[in-house]
Amino acid sequence: MELSFSHTNEEVDRLIDRLLTATGGITHPHLVRELVISALKVGQETTYIPDLKLINRTLREMRYTTRVFAPYRDRKKVTIFGSARTQPSEAIYQKCVRFSRLLAEQGWMAITGGGPGIMQAGNEGAGSDNSFAVNIKLPFEQGANPVMQNNPRLVTYKYFFNRKVAFVKEADAVAVFPGGFGTLDEAMEVFTLVQTGKTSPKPLVLVDDEEGFWEQFFDFVKEQLLTKGLISGEDFSIFTITKDEAEAAAVIETFYRNYHSIRFHDDLAIVRLTRILQPDQLEVLEQEFPELIMSGGRISCCGPLLFEDDQPELALLPRIVFPFNHFHYGLLIAFINRINTF
Repeated sequence: MELSFSHTNEEVDRLIDRLLTATGGITHPHLVRELVISALKVGQETTYIPDLKLINRTLREMRYTTRVFAPYRDRKKVTIFGSARTQPSEAIYQKCVRFSRLLAEQGWMAITGGGPGIMQAGNEGAGSDNSFAVNIKLPFEQGANPVMQNNPRLVTYKYFFNRKVAFVKEADAVAVFPGGFGTLDEAMEVFTLVQTGKTSPKPLVLVDDEEGFWEQFFDFVKEQLLTKGLISGEDFSIFTITKDEAEAAAVIETFYRNYHSIRFHDDLAIVRLTRILQPDQLEVLEQEFPELIMSGGRISCCGPLLFEDDQPELALLPRIVFPFNHFHYGLLIAFINRINTF
């Protein structure tokens, strides 16, 4: 039979309902039911065994990722990217140790790739108890570093794309130290996800070495991307470059000085705050960021909206709301930074 996500599968729907009841402890059964139907539809539609193995392994890896991170939802986390080949004797390694230690002292946890080099430095500075490692199986170069071996927050992936989801989905901030192809790939993905609104706004800090690794990248971006119209000026709000680990940590901390989180509902942007904004401050935001607001819209304060009832823990936070055009995501980062100045 052809399965449907609507309740038109008769006996199959009844069997799934019985399965969920017999299993017990199922939260959000309507979503779990769709997962079961998706698995059955894959079985009907897919005859190529490698595809079935990929889908199966992907779901297993993502399920385990959720299980590992779930107990720490209330802790802010910074994902740290950088070269696996950086040696502990190098200045940039020690800079990363100091950077992650500074944030750990403020209650942050570090997420790294779990390997050597900058990844080990990030875990070392934060300490094993404040660290996650999302490792990848490779034929060379990448085993779990000594800080994270046998750590319950070590996850090892077969597929890079699952690992990348964990890096960004679980992070409240991203710090990128100098590195090779893998580091650049990870950094560019975060640039893209923030620029297109496919991840929540978050600070992205490029922590430079004394030779100006990221300064040279910045020159390339200005001379090749900006002047040719391949990006816009507002995209420079997406990232910060600094050689100072204390400044890097401060940029991340400051991003959450008043801003808490954001949620979109159709064309509505709901920005949750830790302190309420005054009418004159809302007026300043409207004057300075008109491009963010759809024609005829205003920024106003509000309480929790009905569709936010799935996040009751955020109900007491003050909010501002406005009709968002879903285009200027780089400018949205600047908007958040302005909120944090009030």
